[in-house]
Amino acid sequence: MKKNRPFYYLFPSFFVILGVIFIPLLYALFISFIDLTKNVRKLDNPDLWNFVGFENYKNVLTSSEFFPSLWKTFYFTITSVGFEFVIGLAIALILNEQFKGRGIVRGLMLIPWAFPTIVNAVLWKWLYDADHGTITGLFAKLGLTEGYANVFASSFSAMNAIIVADVWKNTAFISLILLAALQSLPKSVYEAANVDGANVFRRFFKITLPLLSPAIMVALVMRTMEAFKVFDIIYIMTGGGPAGGTRTLSFLTYESSMMFSKFSYGSSIALMMSVFIMIFALIYIKILYRNVE
Repeated sequence: MKKNRPFYYLFPSFFVILGVIFIPLLYALFISFIDLTKNVRKLDNPDLWNFVGFENYKNVLTSSEFFPSLWKTFYFTITSVGFEFVIGLAIALILNEQFKGRGIVRGLMLIPWAFPTIVNAVLWKWLYDADHGTITGLFAKLGLTEGYANVFASSFSAMNAIIVADVWKNTAFISLILLAALQSLPKSVYEAANVDGANVFRRFFKITLPLLSPAIMVALVMRTMEAFKVFDIIYIMTGGGPAGGTRTLSFLTYESSMMFSKFSYGSSIALMMSVFIMIFALIYIKILYRNVE
């Protein structure tokens, strides 16, 4: 009895996880194999479930919008996480050095990350405003555009405008994780490298980066998963436009399920997204743990 007591303490957490993760996941998996549209009463009557097997997945893969949305999702994820990692690592390295006012700078660094995504999206939408935006006005003064330009008029500029807003907000998260890891690195290793005459670049690539690999893995996996599921910032800034130019997989799932009431079709897209996210995580773990070994 005493031996099993720790498991009893875990039961509440188990039921919470079961309720918020596994039951919705199984529900989504179930409705992806039936033909569920607006008639939600079908779920009350098993005789109306109308199992269609993998038909919804087949429809997703043969649709005209899935692969363009997949490409936009990959572009957003790779570009935004790539910039966030490079800039975040640079900021972490700078803040790891001793200088006057370092504590204040560290606090200021976290401000963008503290903003709710909706606030961040509205803020950047104002900055990009085609009539009075600060950034569009700056572009006009620098001669980059002829007067105030509409950033959201083309798919390419709209997507990159969203990426800039996302990088501005989430770089602090990666900086925070890497800075915490940098401060825990053993100084004796760097002292030994100095004695051996290793220069700054050699110390960075041979000591710092390998020792940071576990922290990098955590930061990249978490940010990649979040970026691949991006929805709210796109919903606020462009609504998936222009003409579907910023429609990622999450937005396509929302459109299919909530706007067109194609719940089974939307569940199929969401589950396929989960597969891509798991593949991303496995690739990161394999690459980074191999470097550690």
